[in-house]
Amino acid sequence: MNKVTIYHNPRCSKSRQTLTLLQERGVAPNVIEYLQTPPSRDELAEILTLLELTPRELMRKKEAPYIEHNLGEATMSDADLIDAMVNNPILIERPIVLANGKAVIGRPPENVLALF
Repeated sequence: MNKVTIYHNPRCSKSRQTLTLLQERGVAPNVIEYLQTPPSRDELAEILTLLELTPRELMRKKEAPYIEHNLGEATMSDADLIDAMVNNPILIERPIVLANGKAVIGRPPENVLALF
């Protein structure tokens, strides 16, 4: 099996459940606490490609930065939205698990089982 990476927020119950689910199946993922170590612009673009999502589809729309920066405006380009997520990683939906050249969002946590 290739390296498994989880973009994790330990304060999020779904993220904790997803990490536990992986560990219970013998997977020892590379854990990136993305609020402390946000993905780069290029890493986030690659994650979006693997998830087959647009930047807006990966965003947490109820977070304060989404509202404060008017990120719901139709005039915002994908590049603007990616920049916003890099600069405000709280906007990134969580958890994201990468494995075997694929990615999924662990909502619900069982989604990650599709990677293996």
